[in-house]
Amino acid sequence: MIQPSLFLRRAILADAIFSGISAVLLALGAGMLAPWLSLPEALLRETGLFLIAYAALVGWLGTRQTMPKALLAIVVAGNAAWTLASIALLFSGWVNPNLLGEIMVAAQAIAVGAFAELQYIGLRKSGGAITA
Repeated sequence: MIQPSLFLRRAILADAIFSGISAVLLALGAGMLAPWLSLPEALLRETGLFLIAYAALVGWLGTRQTMPKALLAIVVAGNAAWTLASIALLFSGWVNPNLLGEIMVAAQAIAVGAFAELQYIGLRKSGGAITA
């Protein structure tokens, strides 16, 4: 367990808020967004449903006085993996988004990557740096 710095707590809570907003938009608006982005409706909806659980977990984590270092490491690594997977999706040929869809996927990948970096910095400020 670590005592989170204010920086880490804010990075975690910002991730929860961003993920929660994205979850609602994707889960409830997948049918409307899919044609605009040329992305599969099922992909958007299932991503939104996953993000509901993720936002709840990260929101809960952000309210703890002490945070489990292992769970924080999973969140940081998960965000980094999400970023890489999002970029890989664009190059994979599994989906064929239009320009707006590509921009949306790339923008959220950048945002999630920024959260991973901010959370890692917050971990270091809290004395809980992840080591190999």
